[in-house]
Amino acid sequence: MILSSRTFEGPGRLKLPDRMLSMTEEEFFFFCQENPDFKFERDPQGNIIIMALTGGNTGKRNSELLTDLNIWNRSVRSGVVFDSSTGFKLPNGAIRSPDAAWVSTGRWQVLSAEQQDKFPPVCPDFVVELMSDSDNLKDATGKMQEYLENGCRLAWLINPKTEQARVYRPDGSVQVVQGFDNQLADEDVLPGFTFDLNLLR
Repeated sequence: MILSSRTFEGPGRLKLPDRMLSMTEEEFFFFCQENPDFKFERDPQGNIIIMALTGGNTGKRNSELLTDLNIWNRSVRSGVVFDSSTGFKLPNGAIRSPDAAWVSTGRWQVLSAEQQDKFPPVCPDFVVELMSDSDNLKDATGKMQEYLENGCRLAWLINPKTEQARVYRPDGSVQVVQGFDNQLADEDVLPGFTFDLNLLR
């Protein structure tokens, strides 16, 4: 759902500012802090999007993926892993929160402490989006393209319902992996990391 100034006019579930589209990045950050029961993204045009809370199975799948990504990252110590609560400010001005993300150490360390504390102004090197029943494939595919256009080096779009994973790379290639008896890996971006899709069943 995209918020407008008329959304939720009744007695307050959301603390809405007087102006929505013209919020600065700082104002949007504090808007998110004032509404901790909601998760938001913002598109390049400044539209604020309410993200649906996940169901139990989606939360479990996110946890499986993050666990394996963290275990790998602790062994190689080459970057930082983020969960779905993290908002990243992309170069196009959008603020997105992938289900899982990884940023290489060098790109993370050049950010100031304040930048790291708020919405890091960096597009992750690696992102994962896990589709739920309410997600639209066209919208999800568009988000993958947005990540790549803003500097992402590897993006996975995984649909547990159809047991299909799509692997997106900056060269425009899309690899479709059908069936969760397979594994996903990429030696260029995540050397040594392998994820068993069977964990998402």
